[in-house]
Amino acid sequence: MENTSSLPLNFEAEMEDPRPSLSPTARLFHSPKFSCYIVVRMGCSTWINPQVFSAGLKENLPMHPRFSSIMVKDRNFCGKKRWIQVSVNMEDHVVVPNMDSDMEDADKFVRDYISHLTTSPLDLSKPLWEVHIVNVKTSDAEAVVVIRIHHSMGDGASLMSLLLACTRKTSDPDALPSVPNQRKHQGSSSSDLSVFWWLLLAIWSAVTLIGNTFVDLVLFVATILFLKDTKTPIKGPPGVELTAKRFLHRTVSLDHIKQVKNAMNMTINDVVLGVTQAGLSQYLNYKYAGENEKDEGAKKKGNNLPKSIRLRANILVNLRSAAGIQDLADMMAKKSKTKWGNRIGYVLVPFIIALQDDPLDYVRGAKSHLDRKKHSLEAFCTYLCANVLTKLIGAKGAGAVAHRVLCNSTLAFTNLIGPLEEISYYGHPVTYIAPNVYGHPHALHIHFQSYVDKMTISLAVDPIVIPDPEKLLDDLEESLQLIHDAVVEKGLNIAKEGRRSCV
Repeated sequence: MENTSSLPLNFEAEMEDPRPSLSPTARLFHSPKFSCYIVVRMGCSTWINPQVFSAGLKENLPMHPRFSSIMVKDRNFCGKKRWIQVSVNMEDHVVVPNMDSDMEDADKFVRDYISHLTTSPLDLSKPLWEVHIVNVKTSDAEAVVVIRIHHSMGDGASLMSLLLACTRKTSDPDALPSVPNQRKHQGSSSSDLSVFWWLLLAIWSAVTLIGNTFVDLVLFVATILFLKDTKTPIKGPPGVELTAKRFLHRTVSLDHIKQVKNAMNMTINDVVLGVTQAGLSQYLNYKYAGENEKDEGAKKKGNNLPKSIRLRANILVNLRSAAGIQDLADMMAKKSKTKWGNRIGYVLVPFIIALQDDPLDYVRGAKSHLDRKKHSLEAFCTYLCANVLTKLIGAKGAGAVAHRVLCNSTLAFTNLIGPLEEISYYGHPVTYIAPNVYGHPHALHIHFQSYVDKMTISLAVDPIVIPDPEKLLDDLEESLQLIHDAVVEKGLNIAKEGRRSCV
């Protein structure tokens, strides 16, 4: 499906309400214990011309209502927070740091630069976004763009739709990128089944949906009250949301992930969650062996994991009626069902932390957990509860509840589909996209971001809790390779058995 929007962007539908109030979720993201930011690191294959890049930003972003508004309290409505349109001074939002372009370790400089950004909040008297143009050559790009946005302005799906509307195909500078829609699962039609069996399956589906939702909500409430994850080397201490974060990424083959997906009849989400379980199992086994272990070989081969580890991930779920990324014009329409903003709920998914003999058991386990979560209303209920609590007890109280849920779990996990073709922004080709989030009480956030035929694994870590995130990236990459090799090997064995049976 082609994106038919044209630049400059048009947001007349959204502008019909010049002083919209903040949504409950946006208010929640401004609460003292839950103030979250999105950081996007984009690599470019050419040196970035600051004047051209800034001119492109000036033509697009100030036209968007959220990127040209500040948050204020309305005195006429008991201090209700609203978005108020203001004029945008691009010099307040575009930063080009002075530095030595021939520095010895550019990768470390960029990591430290982004980490320093997490130590200070954005100025609430200005629109809540900024763009940093870092013209240094790193190991995987000629220059880097760092975008920082407050999470109250929108979720990942919203921001990806804006990115697609502002860029062009590298292969065709006049064409907009395709919108990467996802197909929703289609169940068996009634024509394939007798009326009796169809009715029986419908009743059973409704019963299991209610049962799964009830169990998930009980566990959710228990997590608020007392149920805590095991204290592991990757679980952050109280106050971890206030510490500076370190951001790293690693690019792997999306084709390998798709091969596993197709061979095992799974989704991309199933595979990357299985890879994450495998990588974390390897990393935690290494950490439990002890940092002072002299025999590195024994450390890697032995099973040092405790017998039972409760480790849960908060997985964000896009609740829009249409899956995937939507056209920006559709999201900005006044009565759109895929409206711009934060339309996300989250689910608590238990991770299996163990050393499996068969690497494919990790993805099988991930698929089992996700299939069950898909047949539950947990994500919708958490979204609804957050909105209701924000209205009833205020953003501060609702933020405290959300903070407690996340404190009692271990990590955040997200996955977002990206552009299907290589894209460019005003003549600057993009080589990778590595988003992440900070400000929530986790020491680890793992994000998978696809881009053309690549998948970027992006980590946000507390360097005090996880001082060796490169090791975790190595384990994640190695786990994907082992899972892919296992699929290939089993496929070859099946082929050999087939040939033997024919002889």
